[in-house]
Amino acid sequence: MSSNMLIDKNSPYCPGCGHMNVTLNLAKAIDSLEIDPLDVIVVSDIGCCGLIDPSLASHTIHGLHGRACALASGIALAIDNPNKKIIAIQGDGGATIGIAHLLEAARRNFNLTLIVNNNQIYGMTGGQLSGLSNENFQHENANIEEPLTPFNLIELAKSAGATYGCQLIGKGDFTDYLKKAINNNGFSIVEILEVCPSYGYQKYSEIENLGFKTYEFENKRNPFRLYKNEIKSLINFNESKVYFESNLDKPIKIILAGSAGEGIQSAAELFARAAISCNLNVTKKGDYPITVGTGFSVAELIISPNEIHYTGIEKADVLIAISQNGFDYTKTKIDDNTFVIADSSIQNLISSNKLTFDFQKTFGKKNSAISSLFTLLILKNIFPPEAFENSLHESKHREKFIQLIEKIKSFLSEINHPA
Repeated sequence: MSSNMLIDKNSPYCPGCGHMNVTLNLAKAIDSLEIDPLDVIVVSDIGCCGLIDPSLASHTIHGLHGRACALASGIALAIDNPNKKIIAIQGDGGATIGIAHLLEAARRNFNLTLIVNNNQIYGMTGGQLSGLSNENFQHENANIEEPLTPFNLIELAKSAGATYGCQLIGKGDFTDYLKKAINNNGFSIVEILEVCPSYGYQKYSEIENLGFKTYEFENKRNPFRLYKNEIKSLINFNESKVYFESNLDKPIKIILAGSAGEGIQSAAELFARAAISCNLNVTKKGDYPITVGTGFSVAELIISPNEIHYTGIEKADVLIAISQNGFDYTKTKIDDNTFVIADSSIQNLISSNKLTFDFQKTFGKKNSAISSLFTLLILKNIFPPEAFENSLHESKHREKFIQLIEKIKSFLSEINHPA
């Protein structure tokens, strides 16, 4: 068979595997529909069925186990183009692992086709039974005391709202069914019962003897459309204007380490905005435990006159520690070259390049992060302190920050660091 869709006719599967006939039929269906392979996106799953990727001339995405249908749903919604064909391919294991994604795709009638290669077992991991394994199928790896009734995947999809479904035995030519599924306007599912020469049924006659017959259904429904409302971007590019100049000539890596409730993340974001207003490149990463309201809170900032290609910080150029648990969490990221600004309450701080101040006592818990960052700008020529001051003025807490800035300037003046 000559195929534009199929670029490698050498089977990637075990000799005699039913997956190869599915691959051939799928390629033939695409070609006979005269669909350009570059208008096709195939999303494959973990498992033997996922070996299909290199054989196809289409776009392919290799997903996590059980998540191919979820990925395909996202692609269908994002593209929203009936001329593009989205096809997800899963084994019976992947389909049952991700059955909630399948049912939701059917319920919403996303415009995609799901092909389920059902050889009754997890073929890649030794032949364990899946949620679609026939109750009469038993072998040494089954590990089940009594037979379990499998899910009826096609009926489940039908009841959920799929607009085309078919169950068939995967021998011979079944391209007509695949063509119906691919041309269907909405969610389609084709379950293909296959042989597996290693662990499953060896002959298609064994599957036929179980009473399986071709079954299909059609429902009339409009496919789901995602109505796109205008939503304000989380990044307001209009505010990212250059107001100040900086003499920074190399990247500087700053870690701001404190505790939950100390405004670490918001202070770092305001500092980042100030750097952007000086025509500098900035990355900001927040790190805190899942409890959010307790424990450490850490922000990593990289500020650079050039593009930033890696956002991680192994060793900090500057560590600002305003609470003990923030310092304890980040102390492995300092060395002899790190400049440390710390609250005087920090214990076990061993550094020859440090300055300590009473940030917490002087400014209070919620203002220490901003005060310490302002202090850094006075001590180090990263960018003008006025840029940070302007960023604070433009925040929603402007009135509070105006008073805070005056207090910081007075504090710095008293310790012989005039602002």
